[in-house]
Amino acid sequence: MTAIPTPATGPSARPAADARLRRMLEAPIVPTLLRMGWPNILMMLAQASTGLVEMWFLARLGTDVLAGVAVVIPVLMLMQNMSQGAMGGGISAAVARALGARDAALTASLARHAVALNAALGLFFSVLLLAASTPLFQAMGARGAALDAAREYGHVLFASLVLMWVMNALASVVRGTGNMLVPGGVICGGALLLVPVSAGLIFGFGPVPALGAAGGAWALVLYYAGGSIALAWYCASGRNTARLVRGPLHWAPMRGILTVGALACLNPFLTNGLIALTTAIVGAYGGTEALAGYATAARLEYLLIPIAFGLGAPMVALVGANIGAGQLPRARHIALAGGAIAFVLAEAIGLLAAGMPEAWLRLFGADPRLIETGAHYLRIVGPFYGFFAMGFSLYFASQGAGRLAWPLAAGAVRLVVFAGIGWVALALTGSMTGFFAMGAVAMALYGSIVLWSVSSWTRPGARRAPQ
Repeated sequence: MTAIPTPATGPSARPAADARLRRMLEAPIVPTLLRMGWPNILMMLAQASTGLVEMWFLARLGTDVLAGVAVVIPVLMLMQNMSQGAMGGGISAAVARALGARDAALTASLARHAVALNAALGLFFSVLLLAASTPLFQAMGARGAALDAAREYGHVLFASLVLMWVMNALASVVRGTGNMLVPGGVICGGALLLVPVSAGLIFGFGPVPALGAAGGAWALVLYYAGGSIALAWYCASGRNTARLVRGPLHWAPMRGILTVGALACLNPFLTNGLIALTTAIVGAYGGTEALAGYATAARLEYLLIPIAFGLGAPMVALVGANIGAGQLPRARHIALAGGAIAFVLAEAIGLLAAGMPEAWLRLFGADPRLIETGAHYLRIVGPFYGFFAMGFSLYFASQGAGRLAWPLAAGAVRLVVFAGIGWVALALTGSMTGFFAMGAVAMALYGSIVLWSVSSWTRPGARRAPQ
């Protein structure tokens, strides 16, 4: 066996790297999960909060600007989910498995391969989205001044997607070593600085003219650039076990990342497809007010993402390291413990929302139809939120194990049951009750299928994850 800290890693990093790996392989599971999870939860909450603040700034420029930016955000979130949660999970899993297997040569090469791979993907999506931006925005409903604002905001961001993909690649490399504090600190710090920078560039300050919607986009570009520089310095300095060093590129390390990351990219499409389809169905059958009520109620589910990712990101590293070390039973126990914690936390939110739905809905509007539809949805689906968060966090654990077939199948089942069978029920009955009930069933099935798949890791004949 080769010692984990490679000669390329600075001597000052060796004791910390050894101790961190020992904790991942030997320390009590629940305290380790909680200790590693809180920086990610804080990071996700900071990102979500600054996004809302930026939208508040842009809303002051008028309805057309707000509407234009609104059609860019889903595309930006898709890129974020793919680069951070999907490919990022593949990167973290590859690093963790290499560390657990004590493969020093592979560990030393993964950072540069991750950056090269994500940079290439970021460039590809930049070219694709810039070419297709106008028809895409028009298909999403942007017209006139709103379309102009969408192009003004979107073109700046789309041209700079490489920076987002590189930043998330580097953050994922660090997370794969079990270090959640550094990427959490860099991203949280950048998110806090983003608020004044965004305001200054949107409205102008001193000699800097007001840039309007483009100013908000340029603030995000500076955020991605600053995060990339800080994380690249950390990875290149020798402080990170998987050090960023120059060297040749080979297919084998990239294949190890893509084995998980490329398949995981299907998940954001399933998630966003479900949101788009169910929103369209509610709007078609219930009208604008019902659509607003459903969208407002469903927005509460975004608060579950920080919980799921906060626990899921450390589970990628912990499960991957233990799989690499041949400790499959411990990997399974880590996943099940994390899923149970996510279930309890999200279920508390869901039950609270089901019991007091108007407390959330009235933050966004007071239209009676909006309140009625949103409250009806939360009373039916809220009690099943725990299944969603459990399934989503176990999806990340499955990335660490390299076993994504069943979690992705569960996402497809959720889409078919809610948007498919639910739509049939709505068409036959004309009642939202059956449609929302299918949403609850779909959520329960999603969590249950992923839980079953993780529980089967230690059954005879279970496939060993790639190393």
